Amino acid sequence: MKSFQALVFYPLALLYGFVIFIRNWMFTQGIKKEVSFPTPIISVGNLSVGGTGKTPHIEFLVRLLKYNYKVATLSRGYGRKSSGFLLANNKSTHFDVGDEPLQYFSKFGSVIDVAVDEKRVHGVEKLLDVNFPPEVILLDDAFQHRYIKPGLSILLTDFHNLYCNDYILPSGSLREFRAGAKRADIIIVTKTGKTLSPITRSTVIDNIKPKPHQKVFFSHIVYDELVPLLDEEHPKDILKETSMILLFAGIANPYPLENQLRKSCSILQTIKFKDHHQYSDSDIKSIKKEFEDVFSSKKIIVTTEKDAMRITSAQKEILAGLPIFFIPIRIKFHDNDGLVFNKDIMSYVKAATDNKGR
Repeated sequence: MKSFQALVFYPLALLYGFVIFIRNWMFTQGIKKEVSFPTPIISVGNLSVGGTGKTPHIEFLVRLLKYNYKVATLSRGYGRKSSGFLLANNKSTHFDVGDEPLQYFSKFGSVIDVAVDEKRVHGVEKLLDVNFPPEVILLDDAFQHRYIKPGLSILLTDFHNLYCNDYILPSGSLREFRAGAKRADIIIVTKTGKTLSPITRSTVIDNIKPKPHQKVFFSHIVYDELVPLLDEEHPKDILKETSMILLFAGIANPYPLENQLRKSCSILQTIKFKDHHQYSDSDIKSIKKEFEDVFSSKKIIVTTEKDAMRITSAQKEILAGLPIFFIPIRIKFHDNDGLVFNKDIMSYVKAATDNKGR
């Protein structure tokens, strides 16, 4: 199917790819300017359109760095209704800053700055102009944002849809040609299984063909315990009493969560929305009705943490009384990858910070 799609849209893909190639060439030649900053900047992004796990990897970096450095995240704020530079605060909603930045703030807002700005250069300048500026800035989804030259660039690729096997839009899901991966310093293969054989690791690396300056790491998703979306108490072991789960999700690739939830129920029903979907009251009422129509007393509703950020207070009232939960996720590296990755990140930040102080 993918090959057929690639063939049908090949002319359009060539045209789109040529435009992106010229844009990248202009940056390479210095016709378009890349701005460097003395503050350590780590970019996390991908070649494909969403679904590689940027959010939990940003959160991993926050957890790694926040004890030794003041950290800030800077995102475009996809889906927000505001514009310009904004710092998230206790009154912020997903309409103000977007769902992912709101998630960062809900977890780490007491110890990091969470900023949004569609003009990333301006965003970094504003962050560095506050009274206590960050010592490290994490650029969220910024691999194609060439106006900032990061000190370290991390490229993510889904184990089940490696960029080296994909095609450029609209033939596939790549935002630019595969060759763009050479700009990355680190490549992380995400969403692998919990076990990873040496043969599989070697095969994937052979397919990716990393450049001499690039390191390849492998990560997988870890699911935390269910968290009630509403201020209502439920048994901690509710999954043990559940036979049916209604999942609703507005994310690019819900398949890992679906696979996880199938282990805990005999029936899984999924309502899929587009990535970053803005839920209407009508959507919420439809979800409620579908849940109530299920003939089972041992049933719950589950959504993603990112989707939970987009449920308004008024919509929570519509869902009042229902057993509805979201499931936080984390990432974990395979084998020795975590130790090496952590060391590389900390070494880069320390070296960049030391050079800045000279």
